[in-house]
Amino acid sequence: MNRKQNIIKTAINERAIDQNTTAIGVMDLDGLKKTVSDAYDAFPANFFHTFAVKANALVKVLEPLREYGMGAEVASPGELLIALTAGFTEQNIIFDSPAKTLRDLRTCITNDIALNIDNLQELERIDALMQEFPNSKSVIGFRVNPQIGAGKIGSTSTATATSKFGYALVDNDNRNDLIEIYKARPWLTSIHTHTGSQGCELTLMAHGINIITELAEEINAVIGNQQITRLDIGGGLPVNFSSEVIKPSFKDYADLLKAEVPLLFTGKYQVKTEFGRAIVAKNGVIITRVEYTKNSGGRHIATTHAGAQILTRTAFLPKSWPIRVTGFTSEGVEKNAQTSEIVTTDVAGPCCFAGDLICSNQQLPKLESNDYVMVHDTGGYYFTNHFDYNSLPRVAIYTVSGADDVLSMKCIREPESLEDVLNKM
Repeated sequence: MNRKQNIIKTAINERAIDQNTTAIGVMDLDGLKKTVSDAYDAFPANFFHTFAVKANALVKVLEPLREYGMGAEVASPGELLIALTAGFTEQNIIFDSPAKTLRDLRTCITNDIALNIDNLQELERIDALMQEFPNSKSVIGFRVNPQIGAGKIGSTSTATATSKFGYALVDNDNRNDLIEIYKARPWLTSIHTHTGSQGCELTLMAHGINIITELAEEINAVIGNQQITRLDIGGGLPVNFSSEVIKPSFKDYADLLKAEVPLLFTGKYQVKTEFGRAIVAKNGVIITRVEYTKNSGGRHIATTHAGAQILTRTAFLPKSWPIRVTGFTSEGVEKNAQTSEIVTTDVAGPCCFAGDLICSNQQLPKLESNDYVMVHDTGGYYFTNHFDYNSLPRVAIYTVSGADDVLSMKCIREPESLEDVLNKM
């Protein structure tokens, strides 16, 4: 029995999921620890890895990530508050957002929180704040858009010619202008780029990183000393959603970067990453109960309690975000071709629109009422980034840890029922 089978067995035996709690998200903390270890093992000591909080903003997930040695990359005041609540120190937080308010900037600069400047108007605000707080220890740099093109998913590609993110490097005389900006401001000691995430090839990401590394070298040469000491190369390592195989791995990425941008590995610069999905996705699953089944037009339809409210990307963009499912009996035994008839299946969610599907037209072992469905690779941007239907948090969230045969589950968010809501009125 593999670890995921043990997880669903434990969830059923401990009644974490039953007739009343019909969908849960589970984060495997042991798997999370191994993933962070794999990231640090793949890169040399001058690399420091931060976690993109937006990928999983649960305090009880962020706390172990901090303990495992990660920093935090945040993109909103809310994420900053969550990161601080999880115990991250200001010095290990990077603030990224294309819409920082003056108050956001003041908070960062007065609390020594690193930040990446998105545009020239933001630079004007920071110029004024740095005159007011000249002793700030915030590590500040520009986010640079190298304008090198898109990956396979346009919405996750951030280095296109017209991207909303960062300082457009190729437009007009922007490159020389940026060099002069750094030359006039000794407190600009970092430079950042992020080409994109899911759907972006590693070679495209490496190309963008090579451009800002060469730019940092040029700026330092013009200034005459190493003013830029940090390269923030973003995150974006894509996840394989089609199987259990981790491909590309952190080592795959490190090997490519070492070949394409060897300067990163010399120790000349501190290098920061902002991995999100690659850290958490494969360490999380959703388990949901099949409420009803029926046939329509020759299609077997299994209606569950997990849909667009917690699988939003897949429901609205199924071609870009396909996801795997596995069926289990009510006792937690995995269904397969030897034990069940294979039928053409739609696995549906509870929301009242036609596109609320986990998967469509898939050949699956036949699901029955009271069976369970496990939705794989959902530890990032799924049950932690949801809109609960009927404005109720109907999804319980658990962490799991321990040896496969002695798993320990801990609830970190309880669901609410209609009765709970009525009792509050």
